[in-house]
Amino acid sequence: MFLSVALIWAVVVGCCCLLWLAVGIRRRQPGEPAVENGLIPYLGCALQFGANPLAFLKSRQKKYGHIFTCKIAGQYIHFLCDPFSYHSVIRQGRHLDWRKFHFDTSAKAFGHENFDPRHGHTTENLHQTFLKTLQGEALPSLIQTMMGHLQDVMLRSDTLHPSTHSWEVDGIFAFCYKVMFESGYLTLFGKELGEDKSQARQAAQKALVLNALENFKEFDKIFPALVAGLPIHVFKSAYSARENLAKTMNPETLSKRENVSDLISMRMLLNDSLSTFNEIGKARTHVALLWASQANTLLLPSGASSTCSDSIMKEAMRLSSASLNVRVAKEDFLLHLDNQQAYRIRKDDVIALYPPMLHYDPEIFQNPYEYQYDRFLDESGQEKTVFFRNGRRLRYFYMPFGSGVTKCPGRFFAVCEIKQFLTLVLSYFDMELLDPATKPRLWTSPAPAWASSSPPTTWTSDTS
Repeated sequence: MFLSVALIWAVVVGCCCLLWLAVGIRRRQPGEPAVENGLIPYLGCALQFGANPLAFLKSRQKKYGHIFTCKIAGQYIHFLCDPFSYHSVIRQGRHLDWRKFHFDTSAKAFGHENFDPRHGHTTENLHQTFLKTLQGEALPSLIQTMMGHLQDVMLRSDTLHPSTHSWEVDGIFAFCYKVMFESGYLTLFGKELGEDKSQARQAAQKALVLNALENFKEFDKIFPALVAGLPIHVFKSAYSARENLAKTMNPETLSKRENVSDLISMRMLLNDSLSTFNEIGKARTHVALLWASQANTLLLPSGASSTCSDSIMKEAMRLSSASLNVRVAKEDFLLHLDNQQAYRIRKDDVIALYPPMLHYDPEIFQNPYEYQYDRFLDESGQEKTVFFRNGRRLRYFYMPFGSGVTKCPGRFFAVCEIKQFLTLVLSYFDMELLDPATKPRLWTSPAPAWASSSPPTTWTSDTS
């Protein structure tokens, strides 16, 4: 009996494998890029890519050339590695859709209905909402609010225990993250308990933020798996963390908070007036905004002059940014590259640019794995804007915030956050490394934003 059951299962598995070989593998057609299906059904190359995207793509570029196709979680992605051909994708609006992948990914990861108006759940132009509330006239107020919260967290809250006047030991990134999360959270979502200064109220507010931080960490560490297509229900603790965050951001709770940012206020208004989202769906859209604001904030070393500090920040972002620039083919079309070759792209396939391929290219940046604070300064000490590869000037050489219409609309606020943080840290604290010889690990894989390895440091407040 046991052998019969085992035999039946063997036949079933064998049939599934044959079916996968028959219909689950893409066969390269004439004029298409080289394709790698991977060995695991559905996942394809997802595990290899997820472990170290930069190393994976460099090895495939060496094997296949400047463009190749990989199956990742059921999706065929064409990776374009030639920076001189980036404009063919960035400027190709007629055949490529930049919204579809972003909206679909957000819906899968955060559990809300799709933002794409074509799905019928909302008529909001989300990109315009971001532009109106994160740039232009809205930016100064946002910056001023952030500065106030940074000062409160550093000097008047118990997050860092600044009143002890004794040395504290912590990881550099952990130190930065505690400050930036609380300050950024309060800047966007306000204070649920208002301006009540009583000790009990302040303790309750602190507990609320710290609980949000822990839930955020738990959710963020599996975010790359969600982007790859794995269902969140596979990760029970992460699902619970996401839903806990959503409970704190339901419309009724947010309506009781004070000093809520224009971005969140407008999103609440548009959710109510332009969407058919239910209450939990609306709350999950705010979780998406929280993730975008926190996971994409970079914390960097500081410098002296404005031009020099800009170079220092750019160099740190060159080494630490690891996002994909993605477009989805709206129809079958021919993609023309800089080398005069053209490749056939199928409808619904994804074309991806991976900026670290640029940022770590030794033909563009000498010793690319080394931090050089003046890399973006020319010989006269001014901003360097001209870079070459193989003797040719590059149009694209620095892309931490994306490209074209997909550039992060909050990039100006993010840079201001960094500068504010650095200014206050250098003004308020004495810091030193416990082991100056220890170097931080570079971000070349999509690790959770809070889990970066950084050397431990001791610090003390200097506010007397």
